[in-house]
Amino acid sequence: MSRSAHPAGPRHADVLPEGHYTAPAEDLNALDPKVWAHTVGRDADGVVTVGGIAVTQLAEEYGTPAYVLDEADFRDRARAWRTAFGNDADVFYAGKAFLSRAVVRWLHEEGLNLDVCSGGELATALSAGMPAERIAFHGNNKSPEEIERAVRAGVGRIVLDSFQEIVRVAHIAQSLGTRQRVQIRITVGVEAHTHEFIATAHEDQKFGIPLAGGQAAEAVRRALQLDGLEVIGIHSHIGSQIFDMSGFEVAAHRVVGLLKDIRDEHGVELPEIDLGGGLGIAYTSDDDPREPHEIAKALTEIVTRECEAARLATPRISVEPGRAIVGPTAFTLYEVGTVKPLEGLRTYVSVDGGMSDNIRTALYDAEYSVALASRTSDAEPMLVRVVGKHCESGDIVVKDAFLPGDLAPGDLIAVPATGAYCRSMASNYNHVLRPPVVAVRDGAARVIVRRETEDDLLRLDVG
Repeated sequence: MSRSAHPAGPRHADVLPEGHYTAPAEDLNALDPKVWAHTVGRDADGVVTVGGIAVTQLAEEYGTPAYVLDEADFRDRARAWRTAFGNDADVFYAGKAFLSRAVVRWLHEEGLNLDVCSGGELATALSAGMPAERIAFHGNNKSPEEIERAVRAGVGRIVLDSFQEIVRVAHIAQSLGTRQRVQIRITVGVEAHTHEFIATAHEDQKFGIPLAGGQAAEAVRRALQLDGLEVIGIHSHIGSQIFDMSGFEVAAHRVVGLLKDIRDEHGVELPEIDLGGGLGIAYTSDDDPREPHEIAKALTEIVTRECEAARLATPRISVEPGRAIVGPTAFTLYEVGTVKPLEGLRTYVSVDGGMSDNIRTALYDAEYSVALASRTSDAEPMLVRVVGKHCESGDIVVKDAFLPGDLAPGDLIAVPATGAYCRSMASNYNHVLRPPVVAVRDGAARVIVRRETEDDLLRLDVG
């Protein structure tokens, strides 16, 4: 791959019709530690490195596009969450963010539990040796086959999401001669400050049983009467990419109110409360996420205060960080294919991936950062839109960012904070092959999810 630098055409870093963009004051060669994994930096030649390995070497060996995951950073973040909450709480990694057998092993070794929400995620967890009792099984429409597999495996908890599921899980557990530990997911009417499509706690959506109108109380009433179930607690999840803790305060108040009503009606104090996940990360320098110890302190104080006011024993708290652990640990490495200046607008930079490896920009209007990775440059900045190779006008990776004006075909660029949901939501749109996940640690790299091949595609096509 060529690494030469050639003029990319006119630069457009001034006022544009769609907004007021001015040339950035910061050094385009700098890497903001808020949005990059801990071991990312630049070597003496200006090449981005991770875990002591230059991205040019990774591109040469593994090709592009590729998800590059900093294993040491992942382990550090997992350990920070475990340490922040201590032994009196449970941390369940939300596998939907990104799951592989290597990740399951890292979680096991770092003392975290695992939250899965499909039969495939459960199979991955069990095949990698995660003890079943440390697995929570989520989902709004678990099939009978998935439920039976989970119960047979002995998962630590199943999160019940509907009245039908209460009966379904109870029947399967009883037919297998066991009592299944369960939590009941409720919606508390709190909508966290997030994108409309990823808000999950207001009543008008598919998740959980509404607290309003007494439905959640009725769900608990029915579950407590069934021999196949052991009700251990209430589950609540209020959204995603959350920075403001005030939503958790309102949610905890309402969940504890339900716990009090359960105590008063049934004489039972449920021992656990799960506050879900959804804590945000920094995708750009403007984002300001909280550290795990701050989150742990705030959530513990909120629940303790609410329980004291309700004269309840403080239940064991569970949380479910997924993005907050894996999101910042990875970046996506691309090769620039074309650079297309549009006079008076912006420059379009096309890369060898796109919406098949990162659908979040098209789906959620997500914002990302980007950096020239294969070298540094003193060229004037130009406003760019990083786009993919798919036959779709919405195939955008980074909507608006600044890159050096001499960016050229063959350069490598890197988009940070792509560890969460990018590989999980990847597709074969246009029959593009899904990239590998390359884990780097202490100067060594290895593939933990291999790149798809054309043979993989054709093997499924039995026509």
